[in-house]
Amino acid sequence: MAYKNLNHFIQVLEEAGELVRIKEYVDPKLEITEITDRISKEYGPALLFENTSYDFPVLINSMGTEKRMAMALGVDKLDDVAKEIEGLFKLLTGPKNSMMDKLKMLPQLGEIASWMPKEISGRGACQEVVMKDPDITKLPVLTCWPEDGGPFVTLPVIQTRDPLTQIRNVGLYRMQVFGPTLTAMHWHRHKVSARHFNEYKKLGLRMPVAVTIGGDPAYTYSATAPLPDGVDEFMLAGFLRKKKVELVKCISIDMHVPADVDFVIEGYLDPHEDYILEGPFGDHTGYYSLADMYPKFHITAITHKKNPVYLCTIVGIPPQEDAWIGKATERIFLAPIKMTMVPEIVDMVLPVEGVFHNLVIVKIKKDYPGQALKVMNSLWGAGQMMFTKMLVIVDGDVNIHDQWEVAKYISENVDPLRDISYSQGPTDVLDHSCTTMAFGGKMGVDATKKHVEELLPNNPQVSIDIARLKNSVDAISACVQQFPELKDVNVRLLSFGVPIVFVSIEKNKKGHVKEIAQKLFVDVAFSPVKVLIFLEHTMDISDIADAVWRFSNNFDPRRDHFDFPSQNENEVNHVAYDGTRKLKEFDDFHRDWPNILVSDQKTIERVDAIWDKLGLGKFIKSPSLKYSQQLYKGGAVAE
Repeated sequence: MAYKNLNHFIQVLEEAGELVRIKEYVDPKLEITEITDRISKEYGPALLFENTSYDFPVLINSMGTEKRMAMALGVDKLDDVAKEIEGLFKLLTGPKNSMMDKLKMLPQLGEIASWMPKEISGRGACQEVVMKDPDITKLPVLTCWPEDGGPFVTLPVIQTRDPLTQIRNVGLYRMQVFGPTLTAMHWHRHKVSARHFNEYKKLGLRMPVAVTIGGDPAYTYSATAPLPDGVDEFMLAGFLRKKKVELVKCISIDMHVPADVDFVIEGYLDPHEDYILEGPFGDHTGYYSLADMYPKFHITAITHKKNPVYLCTIVGIPPQEDAWIGKATERIFLAPIKMTMVPEIVDMVLPVEGVFHNLVIVKIKKDYPGQALKVMNSLWGAGQMMFTKMLVIVDGDVNIHDQWEVAKYISENVDPLRDISYSQGPTDVLDHSCTTMAFGGKMGVDATKKHVEELLPNNPQVSIDIARLKNSVDAISACVQQFPELKDVNVRLLSFGVPIVFVSIEKNKKGHVKEIAQKLFVDVAFSPVKVLIFLEHTMDISDIADAVWRFSNNFDPRRDHFDFPSQNENEVNHVAYDGTRKLKEFDDFHRDWPNILVSDQKTIERVDAIWDKLGLGKFIKSPSLKYSQQLYKGGAVAE
């Protein structure tokens, strides 16, 4: 389904009871974030803020549930898109034995041609109003979190072009606003637009950049999609909306943009200029990404529709709206991955606690020994999957969308010393746990049922004694109490037959986690436990989802794991993981460590005071109250 524009999508959301209009005054600085954070964690509606002291209303959380994400893409279920891709791929690549078979393809080929973006003449609706003096500060750009470096445009669809091939790339990179005509352009070194900029540098030419906001939500999604190099994101948008994207020429640069978007921000990057210090920014990891140097974007023109809506999002401690954008990618790109690269893949899940790049669970049809390792290596070599920190491979009948079922399956089939492998490679720039920025450890977990060739003679499969696990709960708690630096223990998983224990520790010396783990595993109470995860003493480790979120962010697999062989061949092997903050004095860690994202008390109190006027129903407490006790001293950078 093609939406005529963003207002059309808003109308559809409202008719479906999926949107609330907020007429009470709300400040885009911090207050919209605080309200949206409460709503998104309750899987609440899209929000249209109509009173912000700016000329333009603000739409946020528009794709903040699986239902609304599907609505944005014009389907009933996200899996429908994958099925359509799979059917199309089979049609185009299947054998064509007769002229009739080939003729049957003509309608499909014609349909594919109808998805290709098309440049049209004249002005578009996006150019109905031209700012006489372009000024991005007239837009209601959000300042999201208290330690953010300033206001950030959070859903800008950024279009660049290779100066040599003229191939377009469409990406989504945040933009910090520094003045009426100046922002930073935050693209990471691995991104295609960053590569385009390097080509302009070599040529000594200014780089034209067009930024759009709003329009059909398919544009925004397509900008986030992990497409192969050279595949036009607007073609994907055309496929999703079943209608080609019509492009009009910008008024100040030689670029084309979708005619129906709400805002167009035109400008350039000068390769001769010094970079600007951008950030900090409260990011999707739930931590601040810290200040760093990025290119300057100079604005030459701003145009917009007569009735534009400013589309934006916030990111932070999961779940947020971006979780559902990620869910769409998980479902949509499953078909291309298994058809073109890893045919044994059955299903794939990116748990929200893993914030996209930290944890991926893959289900395969296993036919031979070592196949799980083959899949790991294939995926780590595939586009943005190269950033995956922890990759878990399962097989059989396990439902990988049920986290308890997955946990049990992993527990039954994994020997920590035999089935967990460690390597290193490129990591997401936002991974703060790496000793070196953008380069760190990775972990592959082979949780498939083992073939006889995979069971080494000196390392037999040891089954889990579930009754013993359940009976060991009190003994484990008593054992932990012997060590004053251990502040809490979570043995809840043992009751489900999952041999994983979480422990919070207040580190006070080098090698502390390894030393304590060794002492615990010597104790008979811990002999049936396979995995021991250490977290910070300030955490509430009773919340397993939060524990997994903090652990996966703070853990470098290659550096922070400690193996402990069993005391005898009838016991399970053990591994301990250090998911605590890394320090210079105890861990020889020399990078700055970021703080977690929490609203300030003044903003929380302000939103509490106006809640009854917002039309959002039952009062929702601020999620920040839960996490405020976990804040480190300092600002965006922890002291």
